[in-house]
Amino acid sequence: MKRLPSQSLFAVLAFGVAVALTVHSGMDLRAQDATKNPNGVPGAAPNGAPGGPGGAPDGAKQTGAGRGQAKGGGGRGRAAVDTLGAGPWDLKTEKGNVHVSVITKGLDHPWGLAILPDGDMLVTERPGRLRWVHNGVLDPTPLGPLPEIRARSLGGMLDIALHPNFAQNHLIYFTYVKPGPPENPAHATTAVGRARWDGGTTLSDVKDIFVAEAWFGGTNAPKGCCGQGPADGNSHGSRMAFDKAGYLFVTSGDRNYGELAQDPATDIGKILRIRDDGTVPPDNPFVGKPGYRPEIWTIGNRNPLGLAFNPVTGELWESEFGPRGGDEVNLIKKGANYGWILVTHGEHYNGAPSEKTHEGMEEPVLHWEPVINPGNLAFYYADKFPQWKGNLVMATMTRSVLRVTFDDQGNPTGQERMLTELNQRMRDLRIGADGYIYLLTDETFGAVLKMEPGPQ
Repeated sequence: MKRLPSQSLFAVLAFGVAVALTVHSGMDLRAQDATKNPNGVPGAAPNGAPGGPGGAPDGAKQTGAGRGQAKGGGGRGRAAVDTLGAGPWDLKTEKGNVHVSVITKGLDHPWGLAILPDGDMLVTERPGRLRWVHNGVLDPTPLGPLPEIRARSLGGMLDIALHPNFAQNHLIYFTYVKPGPPENPAHATTAVGRARWDGGTTLSDVKDIFVAEAWFGGTNAPKGCCGQGPADGNSHGSRMAFDKAGYLFVTSGDRNYGELAQDPATDIGKILRIRDDGTVPPDNPFVGKPGYRPEIWTIGNRNPLGLAFNPVTGELWESEFGPRGGDEVNLIKKGANYGWILVTHGEHYNGAPSEKTHEGMEEPVLHWEPVINPGNLAFYYADKFPQWKGNLVMATMTRSVLRVTFDDQGNPTGQERMLTELNQRMRDLRIGADGYIYLLTDETFGAVLKMEPGPQ
């Protein structure tokens, strides 16, 4: 494909880079936070209570109290009605029928799912809650206490993961949007919290183990080039995955200021690697390199919303949003640069020029034009769907589950979109120890779904 002249690229970025340097030089971003959710969408009920469909009144400001200590509105949903139905459903796919059933409803924009050794589940709700599904029943009391969470737009309580030795130490990890100071809470970042959970509704030893150097936003924050949207509550990334050695990988989105994704002095637009206590491993690729954050594993990631290891090859894979088109699935390599904001297979929102390739920057394994809105992903090697062994399966917010096949060299050979009949935004996807596939629907009336083989 023909490359755009480098002058076009630098013209797009010149203003943004100059402003980024201004931000890092200590620009005062203090401003009173607006009390109205800019998207005008219902939020979480106070004190961590579910609050019924839709949560708080439109645009109401939440007080951070109780077990789910969230402040702000709850985020977007397609409809404030239950569009799913009761199920179950028997649906056709290219390689056999599947049976889909509801594990539980009653969740408001569920974001992250962790399956416990006994089959119970922990589920995060974006408005600022952590829920327990016990024996297939959603406990009415959210787990807590939690730190103060800034729930705005698509930000709030995000991913959850179990420590690799959870059965022994009962440690859970969660990511969330950490607000700025009281005079400017929108100047926020992404944090990794850790807690001990011994069952019931009470967490102990709750603390932040890592706070990303990704503080951004606020009334006076600079606006990015190329038609990028508002920073508050958007593009936090925030998926987590432990590797077999016990290191924790965390994605950090570009906060709709993609110019900083190429800046190694910030965690914005990066994938990070830390120890289970939040400290930095000495073998990270940029440790000791002047001007680089030591926790950085990769650079140039826009908004990574999926992260998973292939359990057979040990490779780390990631999915991320593009702008107008250009959603990606990437094979993650130590120290690599994935191109954003210099490179995208999509188009910038304002039509500004972009490069499709750039020397020294990684190409995606998969990309989509138009968008597919990728959620979390996994590789299937269990025995319940033997015809899917080695396939990638991915939740998408274009209301489907994507299945991708590969040849022996790892090149994608085919794609299938499944479960489109349910018409649900699919946010998270996990493969249980039982071999079944579990999904979260990103809806105001959200649910946990189970996918198993259907009658053939």
